[in-house]
Amino acid sequence: MSSQVVGIEPLYIKAEPASPDSPKGSSETETEAPVTLAPGPAPTRCLPGHKEEEDGEGAGPGEQGGGKLVLSSLPKRLCLVCGDVASGYHYGVASCEACKAFFKRTIQGSIEYSCPASNECEITKRRRKACQACRFTKCLRVGMLKEGVRLDRVRGGRQKYKRRPEVDPLPFPGPFPAGPLAVAGGPRKTAPVNALVSHLLVVEPEKLYAMPDPAGPDGHLPAVATLCDLFDREIVVTISWAKSIPGFSSLSLSDQMSVLQSVWMEVLVLGVAQRSLPLQDELAFAEDLVLDEEGARAAGLGELGAALLQLVLRLQALRLGGGGEEVPAPPPPPAAR
Repeated sequence: MSSQVVGIEPLYIKAEPASPDSPKGSSETETEAPVTLAPGPAPTRCLPGHKEEEDGEGAGPGEQGGGKLVLSSLPKRLCLVCGDVASGYHYGVASCEACKAFFKRTIQGSIEYSCPASNECEITKRRRKACQACRFTKCLRVGMLKEGVRLDRVRGGRQKYKRRPEVDPLPFPGPFPAGPLAVAGGPRKTAPVNALVSHLLVVEPEKLYAMPDPAGPDGHLPAVATLCDLFDREIVVTISWAKSIPGFSSLSLSDQMSVLQSVWMEVLVLGVAQRSLPLQDELAFAEDLVLDEEGARAAGLGELGAALLQLVLRLQALRLGGGGEEVPAPPPPPAAR
């Protein structure tokens, strides 16, 4: 007698095949994104000779689909390297498992490639294996970080770094006083402060552009996707900028990651506020993406847009400017009734 209860259909979860670029037994596969089971109509038994649709395609709301996996209807994020469906953010960039594994193998093995053509090969899902040199070049061009690849080939856990007993002296002393430095028996000097400021001005990141997709559908969803991609790229730029700060690169990799993980949100917020200083009641998320409070709310930022505008108003009241430009004074507050 069968142990299966009549009237109850088992749930089947179809596992995606391993990436063709990932070797068998490799530890490249990560835990997939969580999926949820959506309630559906009561399960119906298939009639003899009826073949159920694979992958659940073609099953509408009124058709049988009880207990099947229902994937999110939101647009899928694509790999910035080859255009395949991205499995997540790997080494700072939205990428698929195949390109993630390829980038990791290249860095861990210190592999050097050469393009048989003119170093301008097109990298797509179907042609990503055609030229490894151009594929690796594109990985770097879209922002994949070499520093994110672990060289010990051990999966999981934490890297163990030996801390140096003594910290090397930094080229710039810190913290710096707000005013000029007083030197006994000599004139007041501001050279250390000016040297640091000059260095930071040299390594100032380039202007950021959102570059929204003009072919995308109308509505607030494109703005959400644009903001997400924009913040992802800004975090990558912030990491490169942080490495140019005197003393930051002398920290261990684990300390660098801890610092960045604890302040990345504040850095993004201050970046938006700095770009918005010349504006009135608007937020400049990028040079080509300016939203007012209503637009920020429609883009999914909620109360964050109003809080950012208040921060910008306070900074404008301090008459702060980037690079010495004049910042317009904020409008006077409305008279109390």
